[in-house]
Amino acid sequence: MEEKFTFSRRKFVELLGVSAAGFGLVSLAGCGGNGSTSEPAKTDGGPAAGGTADTITYSLTADPRALDPAYFDDGESAIVSANIHEGLYQYGAKDAKVAPCLAVDLPEISADGLKYTIKLNKGIKFHDGTDFNAEAVVASIERQLEPNRNSDMPYASFVFGEKDAGSGVETVKALDPTTVEITMRAASAPLVKNLAMALASPIVSPKAAAAAPAGQPIDPPIGTGPYKFVNWTKGASITLEANPDYWGDAPKTKNLVFKIITEGNTRITSLMNGECDIISSVDPSSATQITDAGFELFSEDGMTINYMAFNTEVGACTDQEVRKAVAQAINVEELVKSIYGDFATVANSVMPIWMAPYDKDIKQTSFDPEAAKKALADKGITSLKCITYTTARPYNQKGGTDLANMIQGYLANVGVDVTITQYDWTTYKTKVQTDPYDICFYGWTGDNGDPDNFMNLLADTNWSMNVAHFQDEEYKKLIAEGLATPDGAERDAIYKQCEEMVAKKQPWVLISHSKNLLGINPKVKDFYYHPTGVAFFKGVSKQA
Repeated sequence: MEEKFTFSRRKFVELLGVSAAGFGLVSLAGCGGNGSTSEPAKTDGGPAAGGTADTITYSLTADPRALDPAYFDDGESAIVSANIHEGLYQYGAKDAKVAPCLAVDLPEISADGLKYTIKLNKGIKFHDGTDFNAEAVVASIERQLEPNRNSDMPYASFVFGEKDAGSGVETVKALDPTTVEITMRAASAPLVKNLAMALASPIVSPKAAAAAPAGQPIDPPIGTGPYKFVNWTKGASITLEANPDYWGDAPKTKNLVFKIITEGNTRITSLMNGECDIISSVDPSSATQITDAGFELFSEDGMTINYMAFNTEVGACTDQEVRKAVAQAINVEELVKSIYGDFATVANSVMPIWMAPYDKDIKQTSFDPEAAKKALADKGITSLKCITYTTARPYNQKGGTDLANMIQGYLANVGVDVTITQYDWTTYKTKVQTDPYDICFYGWTGDNGDPDNFMNLLADTNWSMNVAHFQDEEYKKLIAEGLATPDGAERDAIYKQCEEMVAKKQPWVLISHSKNLLGINPKVKDFYYHPTGVAFFKGVSKQA
C-alpha cells in the first residue's frame, strides 16, 4: 500500500525520544542465551517428554521475490532458497570461511588467476532425479552470463561480471562429467567466496531450467539441498519437506514452514502463542518483551549497512554540493540512538566494523545545520521527494518510516520540505527502479564477507542494486583494481580509497550497522542466523 506523509514537528520530537523506555534493560546473548528464568508461554512437552517435533516454523517479513537463485536479491528469498539449493562451495557454520560443498575441494587456480578447475562430487541428484554433473554446473552459470542473462537477474552481473567492464566469467566448460573449468576475463579475488553465496551461485536442475518459460524463474525450484519445495501460498506461507534422498547428513526436522508476517507485533504474538518457533527482524524496542516471556533473543552484530541514497542521475541531488548540504543537515548519531538505541552502531564506514579493511577514521560529512541551511538556500533547494519502505529489514528492524520522518524533520529545520511516499517492501523493490525520487532508504546484508560485496554496489549498472544510480569512472577503476588484487594490505588500501570517495562524493548518507535480532522458542536447538543473512535448517531440531 502506498502512503504519503507530511512533516509533523511533534512526531519529530517523539522520534528523538522513541527509545528511552526500551533500551539498555536486558543483557543479551547470542543464540541459546536467555534473558529470563521464567518459562515460555504455551509450551507443551519438553526434555522430559522426549521426542522431536516434525515441524519448525519461521517468520518472514515479506513474500520472497522468487525461489530461483538467479532471480532474487532479497533476504526473504535467500533464507528459503538456501535450504533447497546448494552451491559448489559453502561457508562455515558461523563465518564466511569457504569450504567445499558440491565441489570436492577448493579450485585449482592458474598462476595468472584466470582459470579455475573444479572437481565435483559424484552420485548427487537434483530433487527431480536429474544427475548433478559438470554439464549441470555449466548450464546453471551460463544462463546468467551475457547474452543469456536478463534484467530480472539482479545478481548476475554482481557475481559473474560484465563484458563491458572487462570483469567476471568469460567462459565455463565441462572438461569431463566431474570437472568444470571457469575462465575469467580478469583475475578476481572474491570469485570463490561469490561461488558460495546463496544468491545467483547455487546450482539448479538443468532440466527444470530448460522447462522454465523464457525470462522466468524456475517454478517450482529444484536444487540438490536437504529440503524440497512443497508449496507457496503468496502472502501466507511456504512449506518445504526433508529430502529423503539427500546426499549428505539427513535433516533433523521433517517440515519447514515459512510464514509471511509483515507486522512486528503480530510476529511477536505468533512466537508467544506457539504459531511460530523463530521470528525474524525483532523491533529493538520489543527485545525485553521477548526475554521477559521466557523466549530467547538472538542478538549478534550483523554484516550490514543501513543508508540513505541520493538519486545522482536525475533531480535535485545530481549536484554533489546539494548532497553534501543535505548530509550536513542530518544528525546521524542522534538519529541512530533515538531509533535503535543499543541495537545498532553509527556507521562511519560502508563496511561493518569487524570486516577488513574497515577504517574508523574515514571522514564522513559532519552535522552542521547552519552551513546546510545556507548552502541549500544558495542552491535554491526548497523541496525533495523521498520514497521509503514500511517493512522491517535485517539491517533496519524498525522499517523505513521512522528514518524518513526524522530526515524530514532535520531538513525542515534547514528550510527544505520533504514529501514522503512509502510502500511495503515487495512493492518498494519495484518502485526504486521505476519511480522518481531525490532520496530513498535502503541497506545491505553482506553475502560473502568480502569488501567487494559492499563497495561494488556503487559500481553496479543494475538500479535494483545501485539505488543511487552512481556511475563514476574513477570509482569503477578502483573497484576493478580491488577485484584483481589478492587479499592483503594492498587490496585493503584500494577499498579504503573507495570508502574515501563515497564519503567525498556522497551518493549515500551512512546511517548504521545493526545487530541481527530474532526471537526463538527455547525448544528449538542448534539454530544460528548466519552473518550472510540466511539460516541453514538441516541441523536444527525442536523438542516435541
